[in-house]
Amino acid sequence: MLAEQLEHRPATQRNIDRAVKRSRLLSKEGLQERMFARLFSGLVYAQIWEDPGIDLEALNLAPGEDLIAIASGGCNVLSYLTADPASVTAVDLNGHHVALNRLKIAGARHLPDHAAFFRFFGAADSRENMAVYDTYLRPHLDEATRRYWDQTDWRGRRRIAHFAGNIYKKGLLGRFIGAGHLIARLFRKNPRKILAATTLAEQRAIFDAEMRPIFRSRLVSFLADNPSSLYGLGIPPAQYKSLLSSAPAGKGMAAVLEQRLERLACDFPIRENYFAWQAFGRRYAGDADSAAPPYLAVENFAKVAERAPRVDVRHANLIDVLEQAKPGSYDAYVLLDAQDWMTDAVLDRLWRAILHSAKPGARVIFRTAAEESLLPGRLDSEILSRFEYDAARCKEWTQRDRSAIYGGFHLYRLRGVA
Repeated sequence: MLAEQLEHRPATQRNIDRAVKRSRLLSKEGLQERMFARLFSGLVYAQIWEDPGIDLEALNLAPGEDLIAIASGGCNVLSYLTADPASVTAVDLNGHHVALNRLKIAGARHLPDHAAFFRFFGAADSRENMAVYDTYLRPHLDEATRRYWDQTDWRGRRRIAHFAGNIYKKGLLGRFIGAGHLIARLFRKNPRKILAATTLAEQRAIFDAEMRPIFRSRLVSFLADNPSSLYGLGIPPAQYKSLLSSAPAGKGMAAVLEQRLERLACDFPIRENYFAWQAFGRRYAGDADSAAPPYLAVENFAKVAERAPRVDVRHANLIDVLEQAKPGSYDAYVLLDAQDWMTDAVLDRLWRAILHSAKPGARVIFRTAAEESLLPGRLDSEILSRFEYDAARCKEWTQRDRSAIYGGFHLYRLRGVA
């Protein structure tokens, strides 16, 4: 059964359909939701777009605690191991993400040294990685994951070849970023120039010259006002509406995207922000001493390698997993931005499942496209009253989140424990 889930789209498609489809088929919203669900059933994120540094600071994980998270590209799941949790349960609707997470875990456990680990998952563009896969990784993968990466395309190339040609250019998001670079070239602009900046002032000057004019163009305004144009960012129709609520008065989606990209480009030193390198360079800075996710840092390699067996990757719906868990299973929950997709009824079900499975003092973090938390006024007030929320701290964390693409970062703590 697992082999079928990982090798074919049907199980992933059913999971995504269940999460996304909210409207009648023969309606504008229904057609948009089905188009998004179809696109989202392939590989979406080779890299997750939430800052693990902010996650770890807000969660304040203690050694020996148990965490459950939506897996996505796996960068954060492995980065959480630096806090020495007893277990990390990584759950994802998308079988492609499941296979990617399991490959990264195998890499941490079985690659011979940090140099090989970074070359494979950090640079991800060396033909040497093919032989490394066959020697060090393939023998240690479960059958389903091995079949996934061995699967060939119409040219006879195995899927694992993505790691010989820069996997960060693959997937729905990778191709969306590539399309953004193509549009920039049409305007004779070059976002890559910002990677050479040495000060924040230089970064802002380059943004003003190379990127801001693009967002003020009629072409980008026209494209951004169409919800389907942002499906490549992993933004479903329901989340598009939340994102649009952040637009300045009288402005459209292009203005929102301009604001978010300006934060990414200008608010953090470029050498310290691997999200900016992915957006503007379609890669990491090039070595482990530069901007890269924590799991790829040389000083964390031994910890990640030792603790990788603590990660349990599951192809499932998070709510189902929580409802089936024993009471008192988890200290920490990472929901990413999944709640932006949910109806009020599904939100209630999710948070009841959290209450069912939580340990005393459990922490829940998530991000939203809009600036404010989506829970007040939507989540059952009785459930919401069980949690504490510090709006000022959450706004501070939002400002320091290097991915810069979300309107809000939020932490809720279960009441009853100091």
